[in-house]
Amino acid sequence: MTINYVVVPQWQGSGSSRAMQLVDGAESIRGDLPAASTRTVDVPLEAGDHQGSGVQRLSSLLLVRDRALQAYAADPATHVTIGGDCGVELAAIDHVSASAPAVVWIDAHPDLHTPATSPSGAFTGMVLRTLLGEGPAALVPAHPLSADRVILAGVRSADSEEDDYIQDAGIRLIGAVEFSPQALLDAIAATGAESVYLHIDLDVLDPADFAGLSSPVPFGISPTLLTETIRAIVAQYPLAGAGITEFAPASLAHAVDDLPTILRLVGAITSAR
Repeated sequence: MTINYVVVPQWQGSGSSRAMQLVDGAESIRGDLPAASTRTVDVPLEAGDHQGSGVQRLSSLLLVRDRALQAYAADPATHVTIGGDCGVELAAIDHVSASAPAVVWIDAHPDLHTPATSPSGAFTGMVLRTLLGEGPAALVPAHPLSADRVILAGVRSADSEEDDYIQDAGIRLIGAVEFSPQALLDAIAATGAESVYLHIDLDVLDPADFAGLSSPVPFGISPTLLTETIRAIVAQYPLAGAGITEFAPASLAHAVDDLPTILRLVGAITSAR
């Protein structure tokens, strides 16, 4: 398969005080990607307006989504998206959702809030719920995901409203303790999907092993286990696409410490090629 990289240094979906560091994170990863197969989506400098939606900076999120969709459509390839905040997955998954892949949401948080339940109004906490068809009308994709094709993996920080939705929708959940290659492979097989989209929020990693996190949650996955699991998945299933999000180094100098881990994850994602 041909792999293209789409770098989307979006910060407007974040509710973290380190939101602007997501731009530095995306740019630092881009520096280690092959230039000939890497495209960068232009992200506006302005925060944007909520437009009465309950979602902070909605106007900028809409603009970036549309620009990203154009970038995916321009290249007939499998895309690996580099964020930015988790909101970059809105366009990336929308681009492939018509083929109904299993979406493995590897993340410390389930991102299943709505504008009505979100305590912050930050879109990063609503991305998956919007992809499932419940979100601001302007952001809901043309082909929403089906809950039976979604797997939450590594989640260990969910609000009560999100827990209720997981139970009601019947979404498969593999916690950090149960996380393993075989557990993920069994869950994917149970969806009946023929391909897989991998969403990787770096906060799934244990903050003792990875420093550049805007929303660190203790007792996470080790980089070695995550890399092994990704390799096992792409060895058995065609990759519909993948995203790596939420790298927020304290500075560009500090990014150097975490980049080897990120590049190992990129290598695992593309290992089936």
